[in-house]
Amino acid sequence: MMPLKPDQLIRDEIRALAAYHVPDASGYVKLDAMENPYPLPAELRDALGQIARDAAINRYPDAAATALKARLRTVMEVPEGMEILLGNGSDEIIQILAMAIAKPGATILGLEPSFVMYKMIAAFAGVSYVGVPLRANFTLDLDATLAAIAAHQPALIFIAYPNNPSGNLFDMSALLRILDAAPGLVVLDEAYHVFALESFMPLLTRYPNLLVMRTLSKLGLAGLRLGFLVGRPAWLNELDKLRLPYNINILTQQIAEQVLAHADILEQQAAAIRSERARLMQALADIAGIEVFPSAANFILLRVANADTVFEGLKQRGILIKNLSRAHPQLQNCLRVTVGTPDENQQFLASLNASL
Repeated sequence: MMPLKPDQLIRDEIRALAAYHVPDASGYVKLDAMENPYPLPAELRDALGQIARDAAINRYPDAAATALKARLRTVMEVPEGMEILLGNGSDEIIQILAMAIAKPGATILGLEPSFVMYKMIAAFAGVSYVGVPLRANFTLDLDATLAAIAAHQPALIFIAYPNNPSGNLFDMSALLRILDAAPGLVVLDEAYHVFALESFMPLLTRYPNLLVMRTLSKLGLAGLRLGFLVGRPAWLNELDKLRLPYNINILTQQIAEQVLAHADILEQQAAAIRSERARLMQALADIAGIEVFPSAANFILLRVANADTVFEGLKQRGILIKNLSRAHPQLQNCLRVTVGTPDENQQFLASLNASL
């Protein structure tokens, strides 16, 4: 008997997907992935080296990550009575949520354009996905969203706050209307909370169907791949059953706990990024032919007349940003640039002017 071929064995919706592509950034000023551009201080890096040296990597890590959760609870101001679920980045948490609600006929609802993994992971889990278009200026269309909730009765709604890739914060009162209308869970993805200075974390005690998701990646620990979800124990105890054993390795646990003990350093870096964001947005707004969208994140979305040409011009000059022109119809001719160091931002602006 001949073995089955991929088109006979792999689900059609999986074969129709394109893998998540990460370009090689070697040799570029890297402003494409919303990373914190600042290294940790030398003394703290030395302490982390000591942790790596002494870590018992021959043993399995603490499956419950007790010490790390305790640190997160304090630093992230998790409300009393809420539970924490840790993931290998936010992506794993999104996958756990999608798998948990994947009953026949279940629907996940998101806003479009937004973080692509909501839709991709829905496909992975075999769950129907409904995307509600944002307005042309990327603000929330509340009437359309409420109508979609009424029509599809989603088991799970993902909302990025601020949104990626547009960078804006949706109206708080509109989001509360969505929480009231939702028949299932609503996940507020606060990956960029430290740059927005706005959060739904304090509202967890008020809304039983609210979950707040965050990551340490944008804070400056992208290489550790640590995300977390906060919500009521009734929800998180069930979700924890889908978490793979020992999903947070010993180095991630111990290094994250140590860095979070110095959260003031991360906040100083975030403040520097917020300051540079304001300067960069103003500089971009002063360039003729560029439309700049408001941002409460550590990146800026802009529209130019010919994004492909500008993107290639920047690459030729050693600057790597993100070309979103083909990511979604509403993103035509849009580019997204991460806020870097003052020097990186100056290099970007000079290269952008030369590429227009």
